[in-house]
Amino acid sequence: MAEKASSTLPGTVEKIIKSPFPDEPDKAQITVEGADHLYREIRIENTLTDEQGNEVELKQGAQVDVTVEADPDDTKKKGTASQK
Repeated sequence: MAEKASSTLPGTVEKIIKSPFPDEPDKAQITVEGADHLYREIRIENTLTDEQGNEVELKQGAQVDVTVEADPDDTKKKGTASQK
């Protein structure tokens, strides 16, 4: 299988947003460096898995990497017309 195309940008966990519901996870607000000003903040569930399979949470101020991946079939060479 072909390797996915990807781009990784650095980010910082700006704040942790507590969930008002005990059965829903907190959210981590991440500022993505290099993104357009109006779109640089994303919020994700603050639940990650470590190397041993344990659930962990991000801390405020943590430095993170935000990666976008796409299958080769969903990409095209830069500068070419889109084919649908």
